[in-house]
Amino acid sequence: MITGEVLGLLVAGVVAGVVSTVVSLASIVSYPVLLAFGLPPLTANVTNTVALMFTGVGAAVGSRPELAGQGGRVLRLGWVTALGGAAGALLLLVTPARTFELIAPWLIAGASLLLIRRPSVHPAGEHGVLLRVALFIVSIYVGYFGAAGGILMLAVLSGFLDQPPAKLNATKNVLSGLANAVAALGFALFGPVDWGAALPLAAGFLLGGWLGPKIARRLPGQSLRYLAAGCGVAVAIKLGYDSYVS
Repeated sequence: MITGEVLGLLVAGVVAGVVSTVVSLASIVSYPVLLAFGLPPLTANVTNTVALMFTGVGAAVGSRPELAGQGGRVLRLGWVTALGGAAGALLLLVTPARTFELIAPWLIAGASLLLIRRPSVHPAGEHGVLLRVALFIVSIYVGYFGAAGGILMLAVLSGFLDQPPAKLNATKNVLSGLANAVAALGFALFGPVDWGAALPLAAGFLLGGWLGPKIARRLPGQSLRYLAAGCGVAVAIKLGYDSYVS
């Protein structure tokens, strides 16, 4: 790749990494950029997922204050999201994405409305089976299709964990990062990854993932939740239009 393309992917990765950690919409930025650079849709999808795992690394480093004392929770829930991400990656490699394209707008819209409504915390909390089932299903989506998957995960966590928005966001970043990482490993081994595009994009994701938590913790009150919800509704409308109208 020429220098201009490398720099363009690096900048796109930084922007997408910040967007990912703050409002969970990295792929809305990075995926169209990869398409604009001439990558076929499947190659762009798997290349984006491989690079995206570095957002989780940067976010984990940048979110150390919010993650303090949450190591046990991440371990208890992380294996669920990792398994879900692996299942989603396998589905993507062996099936067409049309089904998820049709249901994605409804999933994202529903999750966004739940964030706006702020439902009461489920009495089972983090120790119930229902949370693990919900996280597993969302992680399949993250590994398979991915668009706004972090919003779905944030909505699930908000319904089971009584934590401030910044802490929930940090937990979401790590858990979705695990789902992405396992899916990325599968794509790296068996998918058509464009490594020339993946490497500069990954470097940008790493930096953007580190910067994002610094922005998120400065947002006042519940604004982080409302911002994510508003962006999610906008994405649901756009994906719905693309899937059902255009």
